[in-house]
Amino acid sequence: MAQYDAFPNPSHSAADGVPYVVVIQSDLLDALSTRLTMPLAEPDAAIKVPTALCPVIVVKGKRLHALAHYAAPLPAKNLRRAVDKVSAQASACVSAIDAVMSGI
Repeated sequence: MAQYDAFPNPSHSAADGVPYVVVIQSDLLDALSTRLTMPLAEPDAAIKVPTALCPVIVVKGKRLHALAHYAAPLPAKNLRRAVDKVSAQASACVSAIDAVMSGI
């Protein structure tokens, strides 16, 4: 598994609204048993989200909002098979984490 690989959400109870997670952890930390992930949620037309914090990430042709403020570690063993690679959108993921960390 590599940084910016997208996986099906291993939490079956949350998978309806958050179908995927993306690994944002550096490949240099592969020895760890967990991976820092960012949930990718279905857009909700009724809720306006800040684009700096929740950029649109495309996985398998589907537009989803990255929820950087919900980034969390997941056991690597629960992330079985990547369904897409979103490394072309890495700058949006990094900017969203920067928004969480520094507020800009």
